[in-house]
Amino acid sequence: MDTAQKTSGDELIDELFSIGAHFGYRRSKRHPTATPFIFGAKNGVEIFDLEKTKPALIQAGEFVTQLARTGKMLLLVGGKSEASDAVKNEARKIGMPAVFGRWVGGTLTNFANIRARVDAMLDLMQKREKGELAKYTKKERLLIDRDIARLEGLFGGLVPLKSIPGALFVVDPGKEHTAVTEARKVGIPVVALASSDCDFSKIDYVIPGNDASRQSIAYFVDKIAEAYQAGLAGKEIAQKS
Repeated sequence: MDTAQKTSGDELIDELFSIGAHFGYRRSKRHPTATPFIFGAKNGVEIFDLEKTKPALIQAGEFVTQLARTGKMLLLVGGKSEASDAVKNEARKIGMPAVFGRWVGGTLTNFANIRARVDAMLDLMQKREKGELAKYTKKERLLIDRDIARLEGLFGGLVPLKSIPGALFVVDPGKEHTAVTEARKVGIPVVALASSDCDFSKIDYVIPGNDASRQSIAYFVDKIAEAYQAGLAGKEIAQKS
């Protein structure tokens, strides 16, 4: 299977193979909903059928592009260590919000409260920049700095998010199950890079692939960011015409 896909002659499938997108987990960890996307196994590790991953990635990209064209925001979510840098960097490139640490409960289901905490953080940061905190003692300023750092770690990526996003892009929906659950509760579509241990039935646009390696994650996050950027460009052209 590996050799066949590597020499497929299909540029996208060859790219997917080269970054190890085909590696899943051991069969004992497989969620039943992932079964249709499994080709076989190698050395005890299940292998995704990249012939099915390819159209799933294309479909997810088309959805994200259309989302951008309609002016809706995409919230990128990936808090585990293998995903956080890619999620943070790509979100900043396209000017979108992101959660690249712990998902705070209520981010979607109690958005007004979360937004208030983001605004409180921004207010403290602005006061610090203007020197308005100089009236406090050194110890008090230290405590305020620590509070700002804590808030920034929790909510720093949500600054661009002024209202409920149009969709979520999630790396490893199994780990980010709270984010997926909240999105489903408020009716927000979920796009996700999901390995064989995830429940695909909870995802609107699932991309079956390796969600454990940094290289694979970075590739898929970049592809989704590119798709969103393409939608923004299309929106600008439409507005000028």
